[in-house]
Amino acid sequence: MVPMRMAATIPLARPLIGHEERERILQVLDSGILVADRVVREFEEAFAAYLGVPYAVATSSGTAALQVALQALGIGRGDRVVTTPFSFAATSHAVLHVGAAPVFADVDPHTYNLDPDAVEAVVRRGGIRALLVVHLYGLPADMDALGALAERHRLLLIEDCAQAHGAAWRGRKVGTFGHAAIFSFYPTKNMTTGEGGMVVTADPEVARVARLLVDPRGDAEYRYDIIGYNFRMTDIAAAMGLPQLARLERHNAVRRANAAVLTEAFRDLAWLRPPAEPPGAHHVYNQYTVRVQGRDAFARYLAREGIGHKVFYPVLIPHTPAYRRLGFDGHFPVAERLTREVLSLPVHPGLAPQDLRRIVDVVSAYRPT
Repeated sequence: MVPMRMAATIPLARPLIGHEERERILQVLDSGILVADRVVREFEEAFAAYLGVPYAVATSSGTAALQVALQALGIGRGDRVVTTPFSFAATSHAVLHVGAAPVFADVDPHTYNLDPDAVEAVVRRGGIRALLVVHLYGLPADMDALGALAERHRLLLIEDCAQAHGAAWRGRKVGTFGHAAIFSFYPTKNMTTGEGGMVVTADPEVARVARLLVDPRGDAEYRYDIIGYNFRMTDIAAAMGLPQLARLERHNAVRRANAAVLTEAFRDLAWLRPPAEPPGAHHVYNQYTVRVQGRDAFARYLAREGIGHKVFYPVLIPHTPAYRRLGFDGHFPVAERLTREVLSLPVHPGLAPQDLRRIVDVVSAYRPT
């Protein structure tokens, strides 16, 4: 495990909050209407238009969005959902929360996303209802292979785009391939509402049920057609999200430019593997994640040099204590190796040119022992 560190000179992530966000939040505060009203609807419509989908339902978090999407699709007790062991655990937590069971498949060694061959092997054993694909670190998964697999086996397809706002596969934005998809607006994401999420879908019935699950008030006040939750987004969060969405493409372009500088500088380092961007993929670099043998020694060096960094994810989900108590385990050779080798470096649009140069100089000066 990597030891705890003091605050870094160059932070791993930093949300960029501008004047427009502040102005819009003040307008909401002055209106006296703070929760799930006009501004939330405006944000939902803008986000749906950005993706080119008919329906978007705002939620209080990305985790809530996952649970709502699964439940709106009718996934529940007795169902089995294939997903990745190498991700933030909210993905499989949501499966458990709706009463279904996650089934884990190994990942690709180059993209760190689900390996279609590993998924196929799991699905062929039978009993699978859905496929939950994570676009990890901002890199889209192979949606040609995974989409065809889901169609061939008649699986529901859900996309977890929590780290992939604006990413695309063969020119088509992630979040538009499945029966439903979710996004997160946590502060470390490519755009933020402070906290929040979004369910998107082309299916009007999925959208209708999702909205009823999110808002306990129901279709009409005090008429409850579904036992829902209180997963509503506030107008304050949506007010932040609108200008963040307007700047998303510009900020993603900066992330990609920063990533290009790092990848070019690191290309000849035999001990470090930069992130991949396969043909057809448009990576938005929520994280710039490298692979390093002797990763923990490298992390200690970065800490001494004041370069922000973090390991996402040092333990596979099915190997964590809570999952082991539920009977989960399994051997996932590629994902297990990644837990020992991956490390993320700063790539966010708040980096100044001198910050990039400092990262390049510090990493390039490292000599593994």
